Amino acid sequence: MNPKLQWLRNTMSSSNLQGLIISNPINIKYLTNIEAEGVLLLTRKENIYITDGRYIEHVHSILTLYDEIIVYDRNDVSKDDYENFFMFCENVGFEENYVTYAQYKEFMRTYKINHLVETEYMIEKQRMIKDKEEISHLQKACEITDNCFNYLLTFIQPGMTEKQIADEIEEYYKKRTDGLSFETIVASGENTSKPHAVPTERKIKEQDIITIDMGCKVNGYCSDMTRTFFVGSIPEAIKPVYDLVLKNQIQTLETIKDGVSTRLLTKMVENDFKLNGYDLLHSLGHGVGMEIHEAPYISYRSDTQLKENMVVTNEPGIYLPGKFGIRIEDTVQVTKFGCISLTKSEKNYIII
Repeated sequence: MNPKLQWLRNTMSSSNLQGLIISNPINIKYLTNIEAEGVLLLTRKENIYITDGRYIEHVHSILTLYDEIIVYDRNDVSKDDYENFFMFCENVGFEENYVTYAQYKEFMRTYKINHLVETEYMIEKQRMIKDKEEISHLQKACEITDNCFNYLLTFIQPGMTEKQIADEIEEYYKKRTDGLSFETIVASGENTSKPHAVPTERKIKEQDIITIDMGCKVNGYCSDMTRTFFVGSIPEAIKPVYDLVLKNQIQTLETIKDGVSTRLLTKMVENDFKLNGYDLLHSLGHGVGMEIHEAPYISYRSDTQLKENMVVTNEPGIYLPGKFGIRIEDTVQVTKFGCISLTKSEKNYIII
């Protein structure tokens, strides 16, 4: 059987679940590689995928006998079939963080379930640990992101707008990847003080500061990288802030490893920022995989222990409203004794 489905069945057994309804398309793709409208059912003895007839041929082209998944056209499934899928199942799990209350009621009505049980992010927790194939996709996405940034350093000129640069990034990715992993942030001058700035018609000027936060998708897996750089020269007032952010970004890289607490990582940076009169306004990082933001989350609100082959971001930032902001971000793979930075672009003073 598909090893991810086998793992899930073992987890269900230990959680006293006799059945499971999976409706989140990202979790379905993670488990089966299927990208089609539908629902995945794990019953006592069978794995069942119910989809629209338009997708049957596509789904069959993806699955193999090894997956052990039975595919149904929803138009061929009778009311009795639905009610029999979870017959003799005392507890059936569902994705409470994804399913609406209306869908919950529909599940109860359609499948005649005795107890519909919350799964407490069961699949999302497994997704935190990447296998070799997943890491390979993430490495490729990060490599292309590095290449895109190197290209941008030769492309960007004074007089261009933030939107022009963002459009160029999107075109670069369209030709080489599945596209953007999130809407690109291109901020210049005073706009860099906004952590989630939206590209505007502001034109790049001499002695500008520029922050670009960008990423792409390869085979459904995301990259995420931010660099802050300068046009012509670096204003002296900005250097100490840049140095502080870079120091903490590097120290965090040197601290990340299997077993380290996400809260501890955050506190280290928060304390150093506060000693220098600044605040850490957003989380220090987040997991990256099939979603650009996924567990684990590196913040003071989270106390997760990092594990080998988690992939997370490391992105300290300082923002001075109306003046400027500095953020430096890498996507990194956690290892037993340290971490590997999957994005490798230059981080010391970058001047174009």
